[in-house]
Amino acid sequence: MAGDKSEPVRRLPRAQRREQILAAATEAFARNGFTATGLDDIAAEAGVTRVILYRHFDSKTDLYQAVLDRFCAVLSDHVAEPVGGFTDASIDGLLKAAIAEPAGFRLLFVHAARESEFKALAEQFRADITEAAHLQISKVVVDAAWARWAAQLAPTAAIEAIIAWLDAGQPDPDLAADRVRHVIAGVITAAAANTGFDCLPPTA
Repeated sequence: MAGDKSEPVRRLPRAQRREQILAAATEAFARNGFTATGLDDIAAEAGVTRVILYRHFDSKTDLYQAVLDRFCAVLSDHVAEPVGGFTDASIDGLLKAAIAEPAGFRLLFVHAARESEFKALAEQFRADITEAAHLQISKVVVDAAWARWAAQLAPTAAIEAIIAWLDAGQPDPDLAADRVRHVIAGVITAAAANTGFDCLPPTA
């Protein structure tokens, strides 16, 4: 009709539309968490209708799982299987994954761990890197109990350090991996120490 300026909605290939929805859902879930994020919020973020959303995902739970799977694929691209231990390359890989998908990194390591339906995935990844860290740390820390302590703490410290780095605006990206390694070295040094010290100043 003459004078009708409306334009047809652009139809994307199915795989491209799915990726668009997953990227938007990652941002929305990372911002507000699973419970507080509705499908209407995600549809608005993706610039699609709820009907289109349901053409790709059966439910919010299905969508959240797909978002986690998507970020796990990003992790796999950057972090090698932890066969030889939690190495410098592991730190580099975690950091690269966080840079590639900041919202996905927060979603897996902050939000998913708090969601009863999804925390098993985050816990399994932490368990894997804890065992990988133990392979390395047990070569340096001779006390078995302290080696296990450091192996539990080191990956958590690395992940929290990266999240803090993201929150700080990603300063000096070329130096970030070394800064995180310094954090890990502090944990290992503490575990390997054979003398105590008092962190409080002496009293008069």
